[in-house]
Amino acid sequence: MIRALALLLFITAANGQEFPNKPVRIVVPWPPSGNVDITARTVAPAFGEALGQQVVVENRAGAAGAIGSAAVAKSPADGYTLLLGSSGTITAGPAVWKNRQYEPLKDFVAVGPIQSVPIVLTAAPKTPVSNYAEFLSLAKSKQVSVASAGSGSSNHLALELYMHMANVKVLHVPYKGSGPAITDLLGSQVDCMMDQLTASIGHIRDGRIKAIAISSARRSPLLPNVPTLDESGVKGYEALTWTGIFAPMGTPAPVVEKLSLSLRKALVNPTVRERFGGMGVEIMDMGQAEFAAYVRADHDKWQRVAREGNIVVE
Repeated sequence: MIRALALLLFITAANGQEFPNKPVRIVVPWPPSGNVDITARTVAPAFGEALGQQVVVENRAGAAGAIGSAAVAKSPADGYTLLLGSSGTITAGPAVWKNRQYEPLKDFVAVGPIQSVPIVLTAAPKTPVSNYAEFLSLAKSKQVSVASAGSGSSNHLALELYMHMANVKVLHVPYKGSGPAITDLLGSQVDCMMDQLTASIGHIRDGRIKAIAISSARRSPLLPNVPTLDESGVKGYEALTWTGIFAPMGTPAPVVEKLSLSLRKALVNPTVRERFGGMGVEIMDMGQAEFAAYVRADHDKWQRVAREGNIVVE
């Protein structure tokens, strides 16, 4: 029995050392151009270099990230199919979904984090507001439509938390990802939007949409003149989104360890750091166990928000 166990451990370790011997696929459960997709395509080349194999990014959107996430959960637990998970698909979203297609803490093992980013409240070109005071006045005088990447997405939950804490009611308009929502925002087909800074910063810099307030505890260095919601009067408000790599539960520990170490190596790549720095994100430097604990704590936070706000997404 002992010899058999020793042999099994040896084989498992050997397999971990040989991994990967073919391309690794990262599934992005959202359309192109959103925060999660941008993150995946920024880190994939350096991640592949660290692993010694090509890392391919595949978009598999739908159902606020649930379709792609569920597909990865059902994939072989061999390390070759990974999920670019986020607060929207792992912690915030599942807290409000009535019918879950997967159980984040049971179906995935947290490999490692990539970055965290604040959410920015923006206004369309034709929306007659340029600051938070004007937004608040407009929201109290008429029904203001606010887009998100989808029902149950992290920016949807950030909007729900805002409405609860600010005692303001707006019309939530969910889309199938940030890309389509931003397109309609640029065309003034919706009044405003809650979205990750990574997806919106280029349009803000170009003056095509207006930044009203930001969700972090302190101002973003990329938008030093844009106040936080906390300093705008919504005291104690803070909501960040994060992204990270997840593998199907049951993936061998040596494989998870190699993926985690390679991801951390990729995140110190100068090109990756420069690009993320220009997008206003903060690279998260955590080991695999620390990240797993972080994910569980964030999961518990959004469970409380959903329960206290009685928020349910069909």
